Amino acid sequence: MAFAPVPRASVSDHVFGQLRDAIVSGRYRPEETLPGERELAAAFAVNRHAVREALRRLQQLGLVRVSQGGATRVLDWRVHAGLDLALSLARSGDVLPVETLVRDMLEMRACVGIDAARLCAERGDPEVTAALVRAAEEYGSLAPDLDRMNEANIAIWWLIVRGSGNTAYLLAFNSLVAGTFAVGDVPPDARAAELLDVAGHRRLAAAIASGQGTAAARHARALLTAPVTTPTPAVRRES
Repeated sequence: MAFAPVPRASVSDHVFGQLRDAIVSGRYRPEETLPGERELAAAFAVNRHAVREALRRLQQLGLVRVSQGGATRVLDWRVHAGLDLALSLARSGDVLPVETLVRDMLEMRACVGIDAARLCAERGDPEVTAALVRAAEEYGSLAPDLDRMNEANIAIWWLIVRGSGNTAYLLAFNSLVAGTFAVGDVPPDARAAELLDVAGHRRLAAAIASGQGTAAARHARALLTAPVTTPTPAVRRES
């Protein structure tokens, strides 16, 4: 096995990353057995504790099944993994291209946001609606500062998703905007068409405030599909 010895500063991170990439890239296939802890420790030139910690993290991501005192079997990540895997892969960029992950997450964001806008209008939480209208009115004063508009845009969508009353949408939204926009820190200028559409944000808020679910979904679609239909944005990768 051609695993590279790793620095001592964060050995479990490096073991985890290399094993994760080996599984997602298909070097280890579903139901295949990983080498034992002792063998992996020797291959990585680390202690078994580091290997054990890496395997625990792989199991949390749905990449392996660790049997007590037995074999560690690879799972099919397409069946068992969740959004946490996308967050982890964003720090790699070599197994699944970061640009592809960004596109996929923007598409998912659009789907969730469009339906959340409809539900928010139809379920009409007065507190959320009032806060949303205020946020949309204040949004225009931030132009043309894309960084501040990006922060305000996230706050607006959080209100909309919260107002949808859909817990699954809310948890997905939290993952989509966690840390570095989930996958690679999409630069605000790559979403300029969406962020600078002040009128579109106000139309969306007005439709929700008036309980017009169909109109709210239409305005949400116009905003959220703009970044998806433009070329895949460049991303800033973590060092």
